[in-house]
Amino acid sequence: MAAINSVDIREGSVARTTPEPGEHVGLIFDIRRYSVHDGPGIRTTVFFKGCPLACWWCHNPEGRLPRPSLMFTEDRCLSCGECLAVCPHGAIVRDERGIHTQPGVCRACGTCVDACPSEARELAGRWMSVSEVMREIEKDRVFYDESGGGVTFSGGEPLAQPRFLEALLEASAARGIHTVVETCGFADRDLLLRLSEKVDMFLFDLKLFDAARHRTYVGVSNQTILANLEALAGKTKTIVIRYPVIPGINDQAEEIKATADFLSGLGLTRIDLLPYHQTGVGKYRRLNMAYRLPELESPSPNDLQTIAQAFSRTGMAVQVGG
Repeated sequence: MAAINSVDIREGSVARTTPEPGEHVGLIFDIRRYSVHDGPGIRTTVFFKGCPLACWWCHNPEGRLPRPSLMFTEDRCLSCGECLAVCPHGAIVRDERGIHTQPGVCRACGTCVDACPSEARELAGRWMSVSEVMREIEKDRVFYDESGGGVTFSGGEPLAQPRFLEALLEASAARGIHTVVETCGFADRDLLLRLSEKVDMFLFDLKLFDAARHRTYVGVSNQTILANLEALAGKTKTIVIRYPVIPGINDQAEEIKATADFLSGLGLTRIDLLPYHQTGVGKYRRLNMAYRLPELESPSPNDLQTIAQAFSRTGMAVQVGG
């Protein structure tokens, strides 16, 4: 996802404002400006923190937990001990391996982040009010008007913070800003359909059609996801399917055919193939998380062409990349 600029949302790095009485707040882990891969035109993409899925290939693992997450870049660490001295929970220790954080003890309060002189410690996730987020969105209003762009709410999973999402959708509509919601579809159906009335376009991430493999590699059943996609398609909303191509997991001919048949049966006409990549692997190390596909390589151009042709045969317009 291209980004010329990004809002730094480590706790303490951006001034907090006091929300207006009754104003909704939500947990955001990134805001990326000048994006051209998250819907039409030039867009601002707002990343909600918290996701109900656990995809093996997730390239935004800092967006999984519904609370702030500590990220540590080891090669920036000066071993000065400032973080150890200020941690209020005793979560940081020094031993023969150096300075490290105990995951079960750390509460991601951000105290060590503020104390670190080399920015080796970061906090992914910040509570922001609707007005704070809208101020960031409106900074690029001129680009939206000239390119037909707008704002995209992504994640994590934006539907996991429904009141905050709804308030942002309403605020965007009041300003005439085009809205896109990128969702995995694992949400309450009534909620999804109600909010869909306030969304201009959906980017619907579909991982696997096979139920057993979906549960294995994504962590939940796909029954709700498929039913929600069917219900959403029945409302004739603008929907672009996003399909991550993960070699050995969802690129088999029978899986592609079953997915293509299902989508064409819903009358959906566009799919974006997102080739697997390893650009997020370093984040797992910084989060002290294990990565489950360390040896997996990106799909070949020939394999992508074969998959694209399979979807094209059902009448869908296919694009490789977002």
